[in-house]
Amino acid sequence: MTVQVTSTTALNGATPVVINEGDVVTGAEILLECLRREKVDTIFGYPGGANLWIYRHLPKFPDLHHILVRHEQGATHMADGYARAKRGTAGVVFATSGPGALNCVTGIATAQYDSTPLVVITGQVATVAVGTDAFQESDVIGVTMSIVKHSYLVQDIDSLPRIVREAFHIATTGRPGVVVIDLPKDIQNQKHAFHWPAEPVRLRSYNPTTKGNPLQIRRAAQLIDEAKRPCLLAGRGVLISQAEDELLELSRRASIPVGWTLLGTGTYPVGDELSLHMVGFMGAGYTNKSVLGCDLLIMVGMRADDRVTTKIDSFAPQVENIIHIDIDPAEIGKNVRPTLPIVGDARHVLGEIAKLVQPKRLDSWITQIDRWKEEHPIRYRTNTGVLQPQDVLKEMYRLCDSEAIVVADVGQNQIWGALWWDYRTSGLYLNSGGAGTMGFAFPASLGVKRARPEKTVWCVAGEGGFVMTMQELATAVHENLDVKIVILNNYCLGMVRQFQDDYYEGVRSAIDLHGAPDFLKLADAYGIPAWRTDRIDEVAGVLRSMQENPGPCLAEFIIDPEANVRPIVPLGSGLPDFVEEIMEEGM
Repeated sequence: MTVQVTSTTALNGATPVVINEGDVVTGAEILLECLRREKVDTIFGYPGGANLWIYRHLPKFPDLHHILVRHEQGATHMADGYARAKRGTAGVVFATSGPGALNCVTGIATAQYDSTPLVVITGQVATVAVGTDAFQESDVIGVTMSIVKHSYLVQDIDSLPRIVREAFHIATTGRPGVVVIDLPKDIQNQKHAFHWPAEPVRLRSYNPTTKGNPLQIRRAAQLIDEAKRPCLLAGRGVLISQAEDELLELSRRASIPVGWTLLGTGTYPVGDELSLHMVGFMGAGYTNKSVLGCDLLIMVGMRADDRVTTKIDSFAPQVENIIHIDIDPAEIGKNVRPTLPIVGDARHVLGEIAKLVQPKRLDSWITQIDRWKEEHPIRYRTNTGVLQPQDVLKEMYRLCDSEAIVVADVGQNQIWGALWWDYRTSGLYLNSGGAGTMGFAFPASLGVKRARPEKTVWCVAGEGGFVMTMQELATAVHENLDVKIVILNNYCLGMVRQFQDDYYEGVRSAIDLHGAPDFLKLADAYGIPAWRTDRIDEVAGVLRSMQENPGPCLAEFIIDPEANVRPIVPLGSGLPDFVEEIMEEGM
């Protein structure tokens, strides 16, 4: 093995190494060299008995920055946030076997639901002990089979470089997703000559379609030219393929109003003449009206799940034609049957359609949508004498730079964040949309900050979600990850309370969170500056103090415990039945 001695010394005094073709090294070193060649710069992990050989050699690879988390779920969420912020790059996780691997399951599902590329590398018991119920053995391949894109159990050291290359290729191409590599600890310490696969990855059973069928693309352009009332809904697939410019070009050229899913927030600039807003279960009333009133519906990079469609038979029943564009053929027609399916990458397909459509203005359609915007604005109750969550979010938007990234947790805070922050640039609002994982926001925001250190990163969470992963405050401090934590505290599980009030006969059960910790004392225990207020006239001052603080900090805003998410489609109902906020006189 060739050892290159440099002026820098790796962690704990280990000498950095360069591994060349044919060098005989351990399986752990092969793995780490493969990660280096895949241009990995950050690993989120936690050591244990089944992956200690990897950690034994990790200090010799100083360009692989390891972030020691405080729980493996935190590692997967951090890697998820990292990958979302650094589009096209896979997040990488290390975990040990048994409970370590099982602690990753929630984060794996969260990433897979939202098409985030992760490579999760778990230690495993020795090869001879697999299947014997050995100490800390778990069948991580079996457990995660339904929530990953692909998985590997490494059975011989010779296949390790190929597996790593394939894992990153599968995770980041087509519809991105999670790949698990389960690596027995004996293979980690075996020795073998290092051979990096020279040829590009080619998998006979995996060849994603990216370009789209030219005949279908021409037909899509024709349908757009013929439409009098088109409407386009953009999902996370638009963000993943970085198709925002192509979407904007097509929209403006063909006069197509654009709405978006929760995960598609940021695909189209809020405030543009053709901008709608979020669609569906908790979407804007005027967006839902536009879907119900259009004659052509174009769905791009979205699953059309129940949070979008609500009651499926009332989702755009009058529409004459539906175009569904998605890189994953399994999603097309799964929930909504399209007139014209197009399998392909959103950026390519939208770009090609934009070249073919005829420029036009649909003034009467835009006028109608403007009327719906006036009749069904997004609004909330003011002058209540109690701090409203929207007051905090609006003040954040006013004070923040336009490129700040907001990472939201799950629950009411997630929807308020989507509705009350005017995202004019893509990739600035991140949340767990598919799995709906409480506790996602804080660790994910740390991953975002690691990926984009030049950005201001805000974590917005309820007190219920924050306490689920608050142990990662230690990680934030240790790594000096400058994340601004905003806790909207209503002392209850707010969304559960709202649903119980609206749909479960008003019986409030198991929602009281008054036993939550004193967040100021908690922050102080970690050496983090913190503020608390329940006054609207103090919100701006607190937020400015957070902005001026050079490291991680926390603010707790005590908000109205009766604040609700509106508009909302009642459970079991369809888009036409959305319910808006009731505004009392003087509000």
